[in-house]
Amino acid sequence: MKPLPFKPEGVFFDLDGTLLDSARDLYAALVTLSGELGREAPPYDTVRAVVSRGSRAMLAVTFPEFDADAILAQIPRFFALYEATMGTDGSHPFNGIEPLLAGLDTAGIRWGIVTNKPGALTDALLPRAVPHWKPAAVVSGDTLPVKKPDPAPVLHACAIAGCDPLRSVFVGDDRRDVQAGHAAGLYTVAVRWGYLDGGDPSDWDADAVIDHPDELAALCGLGEVAA
Repeated sequence: MKPLPFKPEGVFFDLDGTLLDSARDLYAALVTLSGELGREAPPYDTVRAVVSRGSRAMLAVTFPEFDADAILAQIPRFFALYEATMGTDGSHPFNGIEPLLAGLDTAGIRWGIVTNKPGALTDALLPRAVPHWKPAAVVSGDTLPVKKPDPAPVLHACAIAGCDPLRSVFVGDDRRDVQAGHAAGLYTVAVRWGYLDGGDPSDWDADAVIDHPDELAALCGLGEVAA
């Protein structure tokens, strides 16, 4: 683990698989869609493994016989089913995230979200699942013309929050998060508690790989804030 060489001005997070465990809500939408199409949904673990890759990947493992056009045709209905129920039961912060964010707030360290999730879904999910969260920046997959692993969304979040990228941290559960963070000049942290579709986080060239949010708290000088 490469020590954090500065007191961070900002800490920015991927959303699904890093801050929120949202796979159950996504899977529930796929189960409903499968039923509408007269199919049986695959096991939950099969879908959870590709959540980080987004809707097309989840639909591809659910309907492996569909070509790209057929998958694309199902995305609006999948999003509608997901939006109707998301955040009501199956989406919740991972263990230790709440005290970590509270610790950042107390220390005056700004934090934000950079996700590839479409903005309409991000904007609907956060008030339902975590209405008390007050991120300094939220950048979604369609906020800009590009998304992670392009560094532009990360840099945009830093600009919104008023943070120097060279004195900020980016945290995620996918190789693309590390690639985007590195390219933007941030210190990068890969987490082991997410969906890990990109394989072993130790192979992603992150500056740090952690198993629990209190390790990030320690890196940021907050001490142990989560049990």
